Order: sequence, then structure tokens, then C-alpha cells
Amino acid sequence: IVPIIDDHLILIQEYAVGLETYELGFPKGLIDSGETVNEAAVRELKEEVGFGADQLTTLGKLTMAPSYFSSKMNIVVAEGLYAEKLEGDEPEPLIVHRWPLSDMMSLLDEPDFREARNVSALFMAREWLVKQGRLSY
Repeated sequence: IVPIIDDHLILIQEYAVGLETYELGFPKGLIDSGETVNEAAVRELKEEVGFGADQLTTLGKLTMAPSYFSSKMNIVVAEGLYAEKLEGDEPEPLIVHRWPLSDMMSLLDEPDFREARNVSALFMAREWLVKQGRLSY
């Protein structure tokens, strides 16, 4: 989920057990049984960053190692954010960061922004923002 508010991306910093370090990235989560992609996106936003969203745009669907996994990841831009918090299932509090849209590609220089889904979502969001006329190369 790529949340945008006041010309800023919202990112979270959370502990990545597999790497035993903190990683910077976009909010994400599973789609619960009976939920739509948009319902899951709004729920995850409320749980992880304390915002709901009035406007969701699906940018695409990605796979990761399809020879080994059948899961698909939906990349969604969330806008029209409003404050609303739901209790999540994270074992510890997540740290929320705002990153200027005008400097979004500098995230690639951050040593803790390296997870492939986040990098893909960043590029997809940039292309979408350029097509919208809201960002230029």
C-alpha cells in the first residue's frame, strides 16, 4: 500500500525477523477471508499507520518467485487519508515516517529500504504520479 498525504509518502519502519534488523517500507498485509483488496488495504492502513483512506487506486499485481510461491501482491495507492486507528497484530509498535514525493526516488539510497516489493511499489507509484502530471522525472 503506497499511502500519500500532503505530497508525502507514508512509510513504516518495522522489525524484519528474517534479517534481524529494522526495515523501512510501505504498509502491507494479507487479505483476510471475505475481504476485497480495498477493504484489506484500508484495514492494514488503520492498523499500521493510523489512517483510513477514501480513495484507492490499484496499480497492478505482482508475483514473487512464481516457480515457488503462488501468492500475488496487489500494489495500491491510498489517498484521501483520515485519522483512524485499529488494533493490529504487530508484536511491537511501528515507527511511521513521511517522505516527500519530490524526493521519493532517494529512498533507493536508504540502506534499510531494500525489500523487493517496496522497491517495485516505489517505481510503480512514481510512474503513476508522472502519468497523473503530479510528478516529473
